[in-house]
Amino acid sequence: MTEDHRYTVGVDFGTLSGRAVVVRVSDGAELGAAVHAYAHGVIDHALPDGTPLAPDWALQAPSDWIDVLKIAVPQALADSGVDPSQVIGIGTDFTACTILPTTAEGTPLSDLFPRRPHAWPKLWKHHAAQAQADRINSLAAEGCEPWLPRYGGKISAEWAFAKGLQLLEEDPEIYRRAQRWIEAADWIVWQLTGVETRNVCTAGYKAIHQDGAYPSEQFLTTLNPGFVHFTDKLGHDLAPLGGRAGGLCASASRWTGLPEGIAVAVGNVDAHVTAVAADAVRPGQMVAIMGTSTCHIMPSDRFSEVPGMCGAVKDGIVPGLWGYEAGQSGVGDIFAWFIENSVPAAYENAAVQAGLTMHEHLTALAEVQRVGAHGLVALDWHNGNRSPLVDHDLSGLIVGQTLATRPEDVYRALIEATAFGARLIVETFEKAGVPVEEFVVAGGLAKNTFLMQTYADILDRPLSVIDSAQGPALGSAIHAAVAASAHPDITTAASAMGGRTTAVYTPDPDRARTYDALYGLYVDLKERFADGSIMHALHALKNGGAARKGNA
Repeated sequence: MTEDHRYTVGVDFGTLSGRAVVVRVSDGAELGAAVHAYAHGVIDHALPDGTPLAPDWALQAPSDWIDVLKIAVPQALADSGVDPSQVIGIGTDFTACTILPTTAEGTPLSDLFPRRPHAWPKLWKHHAAQAQADRINSLAAEGCEPWLPRYGGKISAEWAFAKGLQLLEEDPEIYRRAQRWIEAADWIVWQLTGVETRNVCTAGYKAIHQDGAYPSEQFLTTLNPGFVHFTDKLGHDLAPLGGRAGGLCASASRWTGLPEGIAVAVGNVDAHVTAVAADAVRPGQMVAIMGTSTCHIMPSDRFSEVPGMCGAVKDGIVPGLWGYEAGQSGVGDIFAWFIENSVPAAYENAAVQAGLTMHEHLTALAEVQRVGAHGLVALDWHNGNRSPLVDHDLSGLIVGQTLATRPEDVYRALIEATAFGARLIVETFEKAGVPVEEFVVAGGLAKNTFLMQTYADILDRPLSVIDSAQGPALGSAIHAAVAASAHPDITTAASAMGGRTTAVYTPDPDRARTYDALYGLYVDLKERFADGSIMHALHALKNGGAARKGNA
């Protein structure tokens, strides 16, 4: 088989759907693609049988993930016209931390105990473990745990240990039966190969694995005596990114239509593989993957303790470099929330008459305003704050509303708030001595030109844009090419198969200066509300409980 006739498949498992792409190994050309929406979507109000869920829960169904392999992969192959015999590898990525309890053989406990909420996979945006995260952070700070600075001083409620501790304390029987506590990124590779494999990326960023070890048994015992052997459920042998997890097993071959035995790449996280798809794998290249939330990924040749980052992991994006992660828990979700809940019928009618979506209609109204004309400033904490405050009980805030405030004013203020949040993350890195040399945008929101120009003006720096509209799936296909030995390493493969266009958006100096003043007000609001005293009290009242103290 000649090099020009070798292909890989990348599969991206997102929040609401999974997508597959068929990619040529020589140059990264995307020849076929397909998307499959999850039948269960996000399970956040009740289990499929009607069992109600408590506030802040977010689950998924493993059967939805298998359906992506059965439906999207064959459809992408058919769309591409590629003969399956020419496919040499498959790679996958997942949202994270999306994690599930299984038996030792990999059977999800949701299959065995479908009426028990804790038996189901907890999606990345499951935020009901904030109390457990608070205790982990408090105890780690008290004991000066050496791994804590690698995570900006705080572990997120979204990560594996907080969710695992919640499982133990709220459903000890399911915890006991969970012989494995495994990232969906690794579980899907298990289904593809028949062999359990754990990857260095999710273990490092989501499961506190640093310098070859997890937190000590002494630390875990102090958290809860029943938690002492938790890491036995996680697995200790970690596979490197770009590695070959195994060959495609017979059952997965039947699902996908791909040849049995082809290379299956080690699992990875959607944001981290996107850096590869953008060919942004060198020190200082920050990739912002912008969708329902935003994840900021950046390789660096230096380590520094950056406050509130999600993690710094050696070899976490590409081997040989430190990989940094930060993020915003809500971006596109905030815009969608506003449109779904706060737009009057007259605006809906006007959008229909103009042949526009509501997002397009509000954008058209907002973008003609001069900077600051709406008189508003907002905090983008509607889904909590991931970086730099690491507190998912924080909530959104809009200041300056009057009886003259219109929907487009608020819509623009929310867009600006998310850009201010991104600027705060960039400045936090640079103040810690980790320079951001290039800001690269990927994800669905990159298509919104007004949004992108606003980010360029507020960040006051050029924005590069990934060439592919399927960043994570392409990144997974690139990893598959490395796993199949079609390229010698990730950096070489990224150069051949990935790409981005530099300086697509450049800042307007006048708008940038005005935004400096608005950003100052954003930072002032952030300082005033960061301790969470008001927002935590409101959150507790909403959920019928007592407020926790400050930002413990």
